[in-house]
Amino acid sequence: MERNYGLTMRGIIKNDNGEILILKRHPKSKTDPEMWELPGGKVENGENFTDALIREIKEETNLDGEVGDFGEAVQNDYSHKRTVQLIMYLDDVKGEVEISEEHTDWMWASLDKIKTLEISTSLKKILEKRNWEL
Repeated sequence: MERNYGLTMRGIIKNDNGEILILKRHPKSKTDPEMWELPGGKVENGENFTDALIREIKEETNLDGEVGDFGEAVQNDYSHKRTVQLIMYLDDVKGEVEISEEHTDWMWASLDKIKTLEISTSLKKILEKRNWEL
């Protein structure tokens, strides 16, 4: 079976304490249900990837921000699709967190806390590539 590639954007958002915003996936999610992940999502056909990241962050968290530096890139091969995920830092983030129906919970977490959680395949790959530093 041929599996097409999709591009996904994820954002690293830190608070003043250096904690990272993570979201818990819905139990009915096709990939990594009930696992913690960075906010973000799919790039639509013809959409600029930075615009996609800003759109997805707004949809999932109600936050506004600017795309900052490149963080990391990972590939995931699921049974139904393949994805390349670009992870970018977000700057000048404003607003109060309000999650969408795609997720069931959210938290600001230190890397030590994230190590103790059930995290998504992509977040685990990112952290392993970066020696558990963001």
